[in-house]
Amino acid sequence: MLKIPPPIWALVYVILAAIVSLLLGWPTGLRIIALGILLIIAGVALSVTAAGLFRREGTELNPASPSNQKLVTSGPFAFSRNPMYSGLILCALGIAFLVGAWPMFLVPVAIFATVNFVHIPFEEAKMRRQFGGAFDTYARKVRRWI
Repeated sequence: MLKIPPPIWALVYVILAAIVSLLLGWPTGLRIIALGILLIIAGVALSVTAAGLFRREGTELNPASPSNQKLVTSGPFAFSRNPMYSGLILCALGIAFLVGAWPMFLVPVAIFATVNFVHIPFEEAKMRRQFGGAFDTYARKVRRWI
């Protein structure tokens, strides 16, 4: 699972939820278009800001990379250790509200489970090995999510 990046998992989950929704006759649930658009914009902005900071700092975006050049703790990383994943989940939740089909609301949950229980433990272990006490200090100050 680590070899497939979280955005690809998110796309797979969206496609699966769309197929299930189609098979169920596109069951409508909670459709709030304005909220959906707002969440998508917020999620993209958060992810793009965090990814841009990684690029400016010269560190790797690939979560499965063997190492990182720098421990980034500023910008959105001052509030969450995983703003790119948070942004991805916000986007998925926005899509769910935009579409309104109840299977789509399972997508943010699936993304959360994938990153929280598969990707993040691997990344945090890598950061601990590489940055030691600096990462531990950061992890004590900044929560994993929000």
